[in-house]
Amino acid sequence: MKYLVTGVAGFIGSAVSERLCAAGHKVVGIDNLNDYYEVSLKHDRLKRIEHENLTFIELDLADREGMATLFAEQKFDRVIHLAAQAGVRYSIDNPMAYADSNLVGHLAILEGCRHNKVEHLVYASSSSVYGLNQKMPFHTADSVDHPISLYAATKKSNELMAHTYSHLYDVPTTGLRFFTVYGPWSRPDMAMFKFANLIVAGKEIDIYNNGDMMRDFTYIDDIVEGIIRVQDRIPAKQPDWTVEQGSPATSSAPYRVFNIGHGSPVKLMDYIEALEGALGVEAKKNFMPMQPGDVYATYADTEDLFEAVGYKPQVKIQEGAKAFADWYKTYYSL
Repeated sequence: MKYLVTGVAGFIGSAVSERLCAAGHKVVGIDNLNDYYEVSLKHDRLKRIEHENLTFIELDLADREGMATLFAEQKFDRVIHLAAQAGVRYSIDNPMAYADSNLVGHLAILEGCRHNKVEHLVYASSSSVYGLNQKMPFHTADSVDHPISLYAATKKSNELMAHTYSHLYDVPTTGLRFFTVYGPWSRPDMAMFKFANLIVAGKEIDIYNNGDMMRDFTYIDDIVEGIIRVQDRIPAKQPDWTVEQGSPATSSAPYRVFNIGHGSPVKLMDYIEALEGALGVEAKKNFMPMQPGDVYATYADTEDLFEAVGYKPQVKIQEGAKAFADWYKTYYSL
């Protein structure tokens, strides 16, 4: 088949594209190669996944005409939409960047799918949509009406926009709420990468809420496996579904939402300890209060994902931290 993968030079997008090409599919990957973090890392990801089945096009999601032309010319079978302006804390100081990428860009994808008969759109949502929820684990049947960052609000908006297109135009859509993805080739603003940079440089790492936090850390290979399986399961209409009796993760329209997380939250200090062990260096620690936009804990209920595609994430934090550290040391020639 022929796929569009957005954010192809990104952490998850490059890994997904590599899997699709290896399986014999044609992939058109787009990315605007912005400077949110060092562009050299994005170029290196693209070099790593070079393949005869992969075509790279530099294009911004917010370029309406460019996106419309791309869809009209390429005639994709399926779309895996992973591009977005990421980062909870960055959204506090740079809100307009999120409107362009996460709202206007998502709408351009939906319009492309609508007008070109794409058989399935899979898109990235986020565990951040759970916001003020305190009931653990987070389940897709829970309300997600109280986000606490603009980033989270845009991801919730993506789900609402997708449902509208599924309902009005029969565009099959599946949203995936990722839980704290980590691993080789990740983004420098993500916790493990950021901590590694500081630890290796002998600088202090900032530990928020005095270390009293938990995250459902999910290794990149588990995320990719989930995406590959989900994109093959196209949601169908459920004529008997009602708002009063159904889950908000399903619909009478061809629409689904799943969590993809490890399903076993890890204490932040245990996570840091695993990284210290993998790097062979003890971190200097600076304990700080909770930051705006942060939540105390995340914990994914992934039973509906398992029921749908028969997969549960496998990689434990010690194994994943070692794989990241091995890549990090090789990449930076340490």
